[in-house]
Amino acid sequence: MTISAAHLTRAAGLFAVVSGVLYIIIQFVHPAENVATVTGNAWAIVGYMTIAMAVLGLIGVTGIYLRQVTESGLLGLIGLVLFGLFFLLVTAFTFAETLIMPPLAAESPRFVDSFLGIFSGAGAQVDLGLLPALNPVAGVLYVLGGALFGFATFRARVLDRWAALLLALGALLTPVVSLLPHAIGRFAAIPVGLAMIWLGYSLWATERRTVAAQRSSDPRLDLSTAT
Repeated sequence: MTISAAHLTRAAGLFAVVSGVLYIIIQFVHPAENVATVTGNAWAIVGYMTIAMAVLGLIGVTGIYLRQVTESGLLGLIGLVLFGLFFLLVTAFTFAETLIMPPLAAESPRFVDSFLGIFSGAGAQVDLGLLPALNPVAGVLYVLGGALFGFATFRARVLDRWAALLLALGALLTPVVSLLPHAIGRFAAIPVGLAMIWLGYSLWATERRTVAAQRSSDPRLDLSTAT
């Protein structure tokens, strides 16, 4: 198969779909965030799922942005950078949760509980320096990045506008659910997950239609670009 921009764009759309699916599933199966759970198989599985979600999500939103780079303008670029940094932060934090915290659980349980409490809201029992600042930083990146990227995509009129609006509104509503217990508030991620699935499919379908239109207007076009 010949690698082309069309192939890569459609792949980015599929990655966004998978990222959205994983994001939703994780909310239902994530174990309690404490030292008693970090050595279990469920913790490891969810950790690897979260890393995959973040990496695929970063690729997906990058592909979405590149498909509408001119139409989304500066707002789209800012949204991409902020939202992309959120995915990078999730990747780094989850890497530590999945591969570093389990071996430390037996020897430094207070440190592990404190580290996990950064995002669960349980608080820290030991001094973690600047690490607790990750929670508000991640929140700002998620809310502003998702909202700006969603609104820029809505305004660009290249991909499905309702999907873009769902992403923006889902991100903006996140601070509201911060008043709820963490175990319940995590389900506020579902609208954003659905938006990622929707936008990813829209990207895949839009690029496929574009290639088909080019193929019908130019019979000399290499047929491999449409497969």
